[in-house]
Amino acid sequence: MSVNKHVRRIGGAVVTTLAALLVFLALVVPDQITRLPPGNFWGTALVRVPIEGLLVAALLLVLPARARRVTATVFGVLLGALTVLKIIDIAFFAVLARAFDPVLDWMLFKDGFNFLTDSVGKGGAIGVAAGGVLLAALTLVAMTFSVRRLARLLPTHPRLVRGGVVTLSAAWVTLAVMSFQLVGGIPVASQTATDLARDTVLAVPQDIEDRKSFAREVQDDDFRDLPQDQLLSALRGKDVIIGFVESYGRDAVENPAFNQPVADKLRTGQQELAAKGFHGRSGYLTSPTFGGGSWLAHSTFLSGLWVDNQNRYRNLVATDRLTLTSAFGKAGFRTVGFEPGVTFAWPEGQFYGYQQIYDSHTLGYHGPMLSWSTMPDQYVMKKVHDYEFGKAKRPPLLAEVTLTSSHTPWTPVPTMLPWDKIGDGSVYGPEVAAAESPQQLFADGKKVKQAYAGSIAYSIDSLISYVRDFGDDNLVLVLLGDHQPASVVVGTNSTKDVPISIVAKDPKVLDRIGSWGWTDGLTPAPDAPLWPMNEFRDKFLTAYSPQGEPH
Repeated sequence: MSVNKHVRRIGGAVVTTLAALLVFLALVVPDQITRLPPGNFWGTALVRVPIEGLLVAALLLVLPARARRVTATVFGVLLGALTVLKIIDIAFFAVLARAFDPVLDWMLFKDGFNFLTDSVGKGGAIGVAAGGVLLAALTLVAMTFSVRRLARLLPTHPRLVRGGVVTLSAAWVTLAVMSFQLVGGIPVASQTATDLARDTVLAVPQDIEDRKSFAREVQDDDFRDLPQDQLLSALRGKDVIIGFVESYGRDAVENPAFNQPVADKLRTGQQELAAKGFHGRSGYLTSPTFGGGSWLAHSTFLSGLWVDNQNRYRNLVATDRLTLTSAFGKAGFRTVGFEPGVTFAWPEGQFYGYQQIYDSHTLGYHGPMLSWSTMPDQYVMKKVHDYEFGKAKRPPLLAEVTLTSSHTPWTPVPTMLPWDKIGDGSVYGPEVAAAESPQQLFADGKKVKQAYAGSIAYSIDSLISYVRDFGDDNLVLVLLGDHQPASVVVGTNSTKDVPISIVAKDPKVLDRIGSWGWTDGLTPAPDAPLWPMNEFRDKFLTAYSPQGEPH
């Protein structure tokens, strides 16, 4: 009997210790895991005094038994919910380099599931999703149990608890005033849980206010009433291709760990174009998104408004805002969109002002899918020519082309083929079948980065080769990225910058942007001008309308 009692006492002590540790970690671990230093400094970074725990302990100590149990249960559930939110935040910072918005971001879980499906297979993705739901439920239960257990033990040593609370509270105030840190960026006086709760609660009114301010921004447009004969008058008679390259970020150009294939392709591509009389100028734009959410970048670039969340996107596409594409339509161009990534109804196409949209169902592709990408970029560019640019009698064209071969998981990526060998796409079958699977690729982080760079080089090659082989004197290419790739490639501290280039054979086209200060060629210099992506629409419309006449 005494042995059983001794075992129960030890077991109870172990459970209590684990409960205290769980509650402590929930209170002090930040939602940006990168703020914790590597290696042996982890322990030092967790030497913190959580003010929330001290306040709740003081409250529980003075409450009667029944009120104490109820309060402990409520606090346990709240702390569990905050911990689940913190885990989600950690994942968002790791992939998208930002916190989770509890109002707007729920739809992104579907994209996350698709990413996992591409990376580890559908079975693995289902397993991860099920594990996430189970982890959330266990966290809520374990946290509630832990807080209730600690609350039950507080009155057994009231004098010790009161002394500890008073002493640690005084220490917290002193450390907070001193902004004391054992490890850079991690204050010992912690209020992590309070900050997370405050930010979560404030997200709701902030999102409501953002909706109102965005509605005013939509109506503020200097180009809405510009006469049709002035709009883009300097590009009359030209054909324009806006080529979005998926995940083409600044790191693809500048990061020495993996940028060599992209740097080589930009250099040789520039030489090939120059031999055909084409020249380019390049700069950088700051995208509103990172690692995903391409539609936010596309809408920002084309609308001239900063669209960094789903709420803004939904509100924008319900308006009649003048987009870059609809401006071309107003100026007399035929406007078409080539969207191989669109696999379902896409009513947003009407907002953008496309007169014709070619999607995954209408591009005539009969080859294999390439993970997320429905078809190779070079195939898409061949259809750009076959369906629109290669026609003998046609009006001037504006084509917005979204190239998806560089979309995660960056395998398989096909090789460039002679244009007359592409056919209906079935030629890609053997090459895709022999390619490395996403599961194999993602087992090696270094190979992932190289595969990413190779996919960007292929996408750029598809555009450059098209201009080289099919471009005439009137073709203008705007080549840009939508966002940086996921943090698995560039880490969590990278910029949101993406390269952009304008290529033309007619020197007057580039003369119109001479004042921009962009770098000659396809590779922007490290100190090339950097603009927020939403500024491009107005700068472009100004440059190619009468007010943009070079002096």
